[in-house]
Order: sequence, then C-alpha cells, then structure tokens
Amino acid sequence: MAGNSARRGAVRKSGTKKGQVVGSGGKRRKGLEGRGATPPASERTKHPAARRARAAANAAGPSSGGRGRPPVRKTEDGPENVLGRNPVLECLRAGVPATALYVASGTEADDRLKESVQIAADNGISILEVSRTDLDRMSANGMHQGIALQVPPYRYAHPDDLLAQARSRQEPALLVALDNISDPRNLGAVVRSVAAFGGHGVVIPQRRSASVTAVAWRTSAGAAARLPIARATNLTRTLKSWADQGVQVVGLDAGGDTTLDAYDGSGPVVVVVGSEGKGLSRLVRETCDHVLSIPMAGEVESLNASVAAGVVLADIARQRRGL
Repeated sequence: MAGNSARRGAVRKSGTKKGQVVGSGGKRRKGLEGRGATPPASERTKHPAARRARAAANAAGPSSGGRGRPPVRKTEDGPENVLGRNPVLECLRAGVPATALYVASGTEADDRLKESVQIAADNGISILEVSRTDLDRMSANGMHQGIALQVPPYRYAHPDDLLAQARSRQEPALLVALDNISDPRNLGAVVRSVAAFGGHGVVIPQRRSASVTAVAWRTSAGAAARLPIARATNLTRTLKSWADQGVQVVGLDAGGDTTLDAYDGSGPVVVVVGSEGKGLSRLVRETCDHVLSIPMAGEVESLNASVAAGVVLADIARQRRGL
C-alpha cells in the first residue's frame, strides 16, 4: 500500500535538469507585453456598471443607438402630489382642484383626515385606499402621514388672452408681469391682489419662475380659479408686443425715476414686479416706459414683491374710481 501511494503521489519529472528554465524562443512575446491601463467599469462586460449602461442604452431607444422603449420623461407640467394631513386639508378647504385623494389602508383617522375625506366626497373627488408602500413612492422622505392629494397641472392662458379679456369688458387693461419671482407664495399673493383690485390677469415667464402649484393656488385664496394666468416663452418679447398695442409698461424698483404719487395709471398698463433680491432683469427694465418707486416714510428700503404689487394696484384702482 505504501508503495502504491508513493507512486500515485509522485511528481513526474521533466527531462530538464534542476534549475534550468525553458524559454519560449520569442513565441509568447506578445503575452509578456503590458496590457495598458485598466478600462473603465462601464466598458468591462461583466461589471455591474456595464450592465447598467447597457440597460440605459436599451431604454434610450433608436435616437441613442439602443433598442427598446423610448425614455419616459417627467415634465414640469405633470400632476402634483400634496402630502401630509395639514397641507391636504388646507388645499381642500381652499378649493384647489384635485383629481384624487389617496388614503393609506390602516391609517388612524383623526379630525383632519375625516374632514379631508368629507370635503373630497362632497366635491366629487375620487377617494382611493392604497397601501402605505404606494404613498412612500409618492414622497421623497415618506412624510405623508397616510394621506396624499393629487392636483392636476394648471392650464395656463396665452398672454394675448389677457388683453382680449380687458377689451371684452371695455376696460383699460390692468395686468401684472412677474420677473424673477421664484416663491409660489408670492405668486399666489400677487394673483389675489390682482383679482381684488380689478386686474385682468398675471403673466409669468416659462422658465426660472414660480409656477401655479398647490401652494400658489392656496395662497391666492381661490383667486387662481377666477383670474387668468398666462405663461410667456419670452417675457421681454411679450411686454414689447403689449407696448405695441398701446399698453404702458411700468416696472417697480426702489430707485425708480417716477414716484407712485406722480404716476397716472388710468390708461392700459402692465405692472412688472421683480424679486426683492434681484429686482428687474436688465432686458425687462430696458423695456419699461417708467420705473416706479413707492414713497415710504420709514427706514425700510424695499417691500416684499407681493406687498409692493398690492400697494401699486390699490393706488391705480383708486385713480380709476376717480378718487
């Protein structure tokens, strides 16, 4: 047995002497050459990054050389989900248009949830019971408190519609344009002031501007349902078009060339409101026929954008009443 195990475990010796190394004679020279830098992960076929890259290419469709379904893009005009018991109840109380109220199954009902369900039922809003996991997907941090409200995208008017409405009412146009306003609460407050003082509409830029979200709608106290809000692809071009149709373009700025006390706002006018920090952009300011300043007795240098708009609109409304 010992002899057999020794034979099985023996190592077959080569014909070369101990210490000698057999060379390749140059036949494997390429195999000895360096392979260069390690390729990136996305180019290594078995690496997870490469698999993700292939999946993205397949989803991109023919335009990027991949195959499969075209990419699904989330547009800024998609529906909005309002999360949390207080925000949802405030939106429903304010009459914000909604298409569905989602309630997580097993959620403990309190007075806010019961009132939300009641208002939704009274207004014909669909009430859907969903799993808590579905609501988690709607929120980035999961802070939905078991309830969510789906708000459809706002339907904006065309800027020309605002002038047409003023002419149909046989009144001199009173419009407001917002420049560099990014806070939806300011937008909602301005909309509310315009409606309160007999204005005909608000125009906002399509880019880099607050849009009509549930927050803006709620701040407007329902005025967004009665007052048309237009969105301009190019605000400067829209203002110039209105000026060509006889509308006076007036900007608001603390360092304006005309005070509100000396301004006559009885004719067609569009009041351009800039942000408290940036003010009016250069091109918009150059388009203005006048830049108004509001005289103030205190040491406050500037007013909030929505407050300033309200002061000017109230004074113009007073002039038009002949007071």
